[in-house]
Amino acid sequence: MADYTLYHCKNSRSQRVLWTLEELGLDYTLHQIPFPPRLRYKDYLDINPLGTVPAFFIGDTLMTESSAIAHYLCEKHSPTTLAPTHQSSEYPAFLDWLYRSDTTYTFPIAIALRYTYMEPEGRRLQQAKDDYIQWFFSRLKHVNSRLESHNYLVGDSFTIADICVSLGLSLGEQALGLGETFKPQTKDWLSRIKDRPAYERLVEIDKNAPDFLSDINIVNS
Repeated sequence: MADYTLYHCKNSRSQRVLWTLEELGLDYTLHQIPFPPRLRYKDYLDINPLGTVPAFFIGDTLMTESSAIAHYLCEKHSPTTLAPTHQSSEYPAFLDWLYRSDTTYTFPIAIALRYTYMEPEGRRLQQAKDDYIQWFFSRLKHVNSRLESHNYLVGDSFTIADICVSLGLSLGEQALGLGETFKPQTKDWLSRIKDRPAYERLVEIDKNAPDFLSDINIVNS
């Protein structure tokens, strides 16, 4: 049995890893930590020199890229419906969605959040927020188009691509109020995947964890 340890902040990139672990039914040790951990969790930079979440350990080996961790877990514990096989015709599209999840959908939301909440008052930039939200919606057109004729992003079944892409949308929805402007098919997709038992377990795990935006406000108070 693999020795997995996850350092996790609620409503952060580490949610991808926690959700994947729950979908796969794996055993793991969880450390719920306040955001941002480099400032508010003692010696976190000794755990993960990048200061980011997740920090995921496979024994003594550290991984920090959430989509790569989800991918590793599916490869390690295959076969699983959470990822197509290498031989599948869907595999190239799966990889594209999976690694686009951070660079294309989560990154612009993270920048918008930074200049809305994380920077001190004098450094917050409305123009940066507006520009990166516009960037996000221009890329979201591909998600909207795919979901017009499919229930999921890859093939005909739920995969970790759905988990990983959904995070950027969820952050935009919860922290920036963008959900009302999502297309109906995209709202429906988010609702359906969050009805999964593994996601409901994730919500229960995080029920008493510090809230992402509350933590930001604490840091900047």
